Amino acid sequence: MDVKINTKEKFHVITILDENLSANMTADISNKLLPLMQNVVKNIVLKMENVKTIDVEAAETLAQVQQSFYEQNASFVICDLRKEVEDELDKRELLGILNITPSESEAWDIVQMEEIERELLGGEE
Repeated sequence: MDVKINTKEKFHVITILDENLSANMTADISNKLLPLMQNVVKNIVLKMENVKTIDVEAAETLAQVQQSFYEQNASFVICDLRKEVEDELDKRELLGILNITPSESEAWDIVQMEEIERELLGGEE
């Protein structure tokens, strides 16, 4: 899986450069994304504007990776989905599970709101 990583203050913007996320890429998806949870900056905005097709196994892997991030108090937001990929996720009943925004800017907003929420909730314990 080819990606471009742009690190911001609170998150990494990872742009998938491949047009197809296939079943044989599931290990690659996990291997590229999960290690980022160990960084100081551990939130992810995953841009999928180039992805035209996604296999169910790859979509399920994204859902599992997202869950892993949230379990570690890190954000994982997907943005810029093409209509055909969105339709496939909806057909597989994954659209409602994944944290998806229409644009990168909205994804940034979600990450920042979740960071504030974690700071507030962390301060009460």
